[in-house]
Amino acid sequence: MLFLSIGAALFVALLAWQGFGSVASTFMSAGWGLVLVAAFHLLPLVLDAGAIYVLFDRRAGHGTLRDALLARWAGESVNSLLPAGQIGGPVLMVRYLAQRGTRMRDAAAAITVSTTMQALAQMVFAFIGLALFGLYGGHDALADLRTPALVVTAVLALCIAGFYVVQKRGLFGRVLRLLSKVFGKRDWSGLTMRADAVDAAVQGMYRDRRKVASTFALSLVGWLVGTGEVWLALHFLGHPVSWLDALLLESVGQAIRGAAFAIPGSLGAQEGGYLLLAPIVGLPPEAALALSLAKRAREIGLGAPGLLYLHLSERKFQRRRAAGVQQAAD
Repeated sequence: MLFLSIGAALFVALLAWQGFGSVASTFMSAGWGLVLVAAFHLLPLVLDAGAIYVLFDRRAGHGTLRDALLARWAGESVNSLLPAGQIGGPVLMVRYLAQRGTRMRDAAAAITVSTTMQALAQMVFAFIGLALFGLYGGHDALADLRTPALVVTAVLALCIAGFYVVQKRGLFGRVLRLLSKVFGKRDWSGLTMRADAVDAAVQGMYRDRRKVASTFALSLVGWLVGTGEVWLALHFLGHPVSWLDALLLESVGQAIRGAAFAIPGSLGAQEGGYLLLAPIVGLPPEAALALSLAKRAREIGLGAPGLLYLHLSERKFQRRRAAGVQQAAD
């Protein structure tokens, strides 16, 4: 809650600094165009779902593209709208897939590997944006931002590399054994065996380089396609930019958002990032904040139904399980 409070305070402060009225009027000028912006987001959403689906063992009948799409939708909704950091979404995605018949260890492995590859693709996407803009943009203002952006991106890339190494050495088993030492009053052997099974499944997926490469490629394409959301939003906001400008805003903006992963929804950090990038692409500050609000509106427009679906799905699963227990008792 501390990080959420900090992010909310920064969010309000930035809006107040630029003037609520001017930002609101720019945001409202998009009108029904915001619906199209939200609809466009379905394209990267489907690509991200495909990045999960390619990891499923289809020969064993585990998981469908529909399951992956709904899981991704629900997970993204949780990450965007609930104060769960970036952990809650993947955890609930695993639970959702397990409820649909995928073995828990396979679901956990697929989400772990796909999340890692998506984060790696995000870093590559940020480097692409900076490199292309440096080659073709010709903006002197970028020089002041390029070095800190590269440093942040490099640090995040090292974190991802460290996370990958830990996974290869048995992340879940190590965590469970550590917890068992700290809270050793109960029998942890069953949970530790399950954690070891997840680690084995993760390591098995990484050995299938074709699947891992496909997951990374689909995630990277998803990030690149997401540039269209920024381009489309600014078009409807009355401040059109080139595709290259939109690429810079999305790539570096996502890197800044990724660096603020501890803040739920990167509240405040996303807005501050767009304000930093606005002068480079010739956007007035109120347009940059209106762009962030447009993305927030999309998150609410798609995320609120996603949370509702997740809630109804969980209730349905609990009723099925209770009925199964009752039937077994009879």
